[in-house]
Amino acid sequence: MKTIRYSYFPGCSLATTAKENNASLISFLGHFDMGLDEVKDWNCCGSSSTHSVNSGLALALASRNLFIAPEDRPLLVACPGCHLRLGQARIELAADEKKRRRVEQHFNREFRPPRLLHFFELLSKMGGDGLFNGLKGKLNGLKIAPYYGCMLARPPKMNREKNHHGLIEKTMASLGAQPLQWSYASRCCGTFLSVSRPRIASAQVNRIMAGAVRAGAECIVTACAMCHLNLEIRCDSSHRIPVFHFSEILSLALEGNASPDWFRRHLIDPAPLLARRNLSPCNP
Repeated sequence: MKTIRYSYFPGCSLATTAKENNASLISFLGHFDMGLDEVKDWNCCGSSSTHSVNSGLALALASRNLFIAPEDRPLLVACPGCHLRLGQARIELAADEKKRRRVEQHFNREFRPPRLLHFFELLSKMGGDGLFNGLKGKLNGLKIAPYYGCMLARPPKMNREKNHHGLIEKTMASLGAQPLQWSYASRCCGTFLSVSRPRIASAQVNRIMAGAVRAGAECIVTACAMCHLNLEIRCDSSHRIPVFHFSEILSLALEGNASPDWFRRHLIDPAPLLARRNLSPCNP
């Protein structure tokens, strides 16, 4: 089968603190003959911190990535925050001719941005195409609390774009896990307040973690690398449960596709849970 290639924007989190998210995403898609070509010389999208203090700089940072990405194929983005910032920049430049001309002059080329493709959109298509039909029951009844975070709840000007809420539950159930209903699936983790206002972020994280435990979850599965980081480093509860990147759990459903190196990077050790559920990854 010929490998399908996508342009890929990993963003800062997947390139640094969440390398296991990046590795498991590449591994999972590779199993289905999908390859990712990282955009050369990409830069930070600006994220929440830049967006909140300097809108001009935020637009410039996101716009540069849109200009240097290849035009002829979709640009895959896994981070909800990055997808939000790149998407907002795309809309802003399309709607404001003055801003668009200024940026076009800077880059000395016409603005023809690639189509942004969130990982959830690709995953939804894969499920619809029946690619997971042979994987039923592979997650052995693992009880999960699906956690989307707040970035997928986009502002009004992006309301027409799909947010794919419910996709984690649908996909996990099709692979044999037990997704649970709970009250904190879209609660903000505190995001970059973890740095500037750690007490606020810690309070948020502990409410989320306690909610997952009350719901009977064995683990939390996140859609966002920043949320994953905050849930691990800001949780001071004595009833902590492991937190997984969505791509890690997906890879566990593929025999021999998950690496123990990913889980050694976790601050809340998932190894005992994986062993109980007979989901231990293969040795390299």
